[in-house]
Amino acid sequence: MGIQANGSSETKPLKFLIYGRTGWIGGLLGKLCQSQSIDYSYASGRLQDRASLEADIASVNPTHVFNAAGVTGRPNVDWCESHKVETIRTNVAGTLTLADVCREKGLVLINYATGCIFEYDEGHPLGSGVGFKEEDSPNFIGSFYSKTKAMVEDLLKNYENVCTLRVRMPISSDLSNPRNFITKITRYEKVVDIPNSMTILDELLPISIEMAKRNLTGIWNFTNPGVVSHNEILEMYRDYIDPNFTWKNFTLEEQAKVIVAPRSNNELDATKLKTEFPELLSIKESLIQNVFKPNQKTSAA
Repeated sequence: MGIQANGSSETKPLKFLIYGRTGWIGGLLGKLCQSQSIDYSYASGRLQDRASLEADIASVNPTHVFNAAGVTGRPNVDWCESHKVETIRTNVAGTLTLADVCREKGLVLINYATGCIFEYDEGHPLGSGVGFKEEDSPNFIGSFYSKTKAMVEDLLKNYENVCTLRVRMPISSDLSNPRNFITKITRYEKVVDIPNSMTILDELLPISIEMAKRNLTGIWNFTNPGVVSHNEILEMYRDYIDPNFTWKNFTLEEQAKVIVAPRSNNELDATKLKTEFPELLSIKESLIQNVFKPNQKTSAA
């Protein structure tokens, strides 16, 4: 089976092989497949073990492979600073091995990557509305996590079967999930207040399944159009969820004293995704429609 990339439709029934069963995105993908009656299997192989990946594909015979496995660190990316070999093993060696096996088998790989490989700069100033495009080279390697992700993205450009999705600060309607960006910042003692591009999973994960159906490949900024700041999100949280909620801000300089590695802040240009999927909501619209209204506990909003 040859790779049918970018826009060709499938003729055989869909069968998805998903890596990352125990992860947040991997778990949500399985539920989406169930709701759409798409046949799927979770992989049992380890990304860095080529023979186990080949065995998975031989056993499942998928039409598409999804990679939602990877090391982000617990409780956060600072873990990667002191576990560099483990981070390389999965995020670099593992991801490349999976891409290579999929190419050999003629399979499109949907790879959930990161957009935390950029930071605001002179050409893309904070508040300007000028976002980084898919073809822009990463300019943020402040954390080892981001450094490995930037390396892999660059190498994966050579694999015509890979669809790289740049996810940022993922959010879902499950406000109890500790991986949810909203849940994280509501629990922090203090937060910075910087506009950023973000990914609403309730809206974008179904789009990633549609991208697989369309056999889209290449790099995609996988965020809702526009930016939203920490304070804007917390104001929505107060208005829709908890009217008594309060928070404190601190500066990037103050934040730097309590984290090991710097964090990425940027705006990604979502024009390419919006052109392919015109129904895509802006980040603030999507937050209200997909996250806050379904969870609304106040009458004042």
